[in-house]
Amino acid sequence: MIWVFFNLYDIDPFAGLVLVTAIITALLVGISFHEFSHAFVADTLGDGLPRRLGRVTLNPIAHLDPMGTILMLAVGFGWGKPVPVNPNATRNPKASLGLTAVAGPGSNFVVAAVAGLPIKLGVVPWSSPFNELNALFLASDGWALEDYFSVYLSAIVLFSLILGVFNLIPIAPLDGFKVAVGFLPRDLSNSFARLEQYGPLILITMFVLPFFTGYFILFEIMEPVIKVLARLFAGVDGQVFA
Repeated sequence: MIWVFFNLYDIDPFAGLVLVTAIITALLVGISFHEFSHAFVADTLGDGLPRRLGRVTLNPIAHLDPMGTILMLAVGFGWGKPVPVNPNATRNPKASLGLTAVAGPGSNFVVAAVAGLPIKLGVVPWSSPFNELNALFLASDGWALEDYFSVYLSAIVLFSLILGVFNLIPIAPLDGFKVAVGFLPRDLSNSFARLEQYGPLILITMFVLPFFTGYFILFEIMEPVIKVLARLFAGVDGQVFA
């Protein structure tokens, strides 16, 4: 994802720096706050495992997963280092599992809402970090201070939404699977939980299929939801990625 903006340095070095910094900031904030929220909610509910492992912290070093971070930079979505939890240490293990799982994506939506407020209020325009042509046009035409803030905040909004929506997909080991197990009625939850062993294979298949079919099913699943949330949190109309 970041590499497509390196050619901006030939036109406007500061613009290129802003774009890259915005994306890195979005990743650090999004992933760190996401995993911290898992740990914080689990700790609050009585599960002391995350605190013992040093995960109740906003320090990015404690939360970044090498492969998840590389994928986020390369294709636009990924994950952090999972927070080990022990719901059985709480009063209601099933509910605690669901609440702890949903806290991560929920935190990403909070970040998106905060970063998107100036855009929604019209203080700065929306400027997708995925739109290289727009970035090149702005750089060649001369960036105003508003443009830098626009790209910076838009990157945080968009990557936060991507993190949140991706992690809510109900396929193990993503958060959405644990959310479903935690909140579905017990009989249905038990049946759904048996699918956990197949989750990694399903995800790997979804990542590999585009290389053979040209159809990126994960993006097709996520894009409509991201568009709705971008409109809700940042007032974005039309194309979110353009």
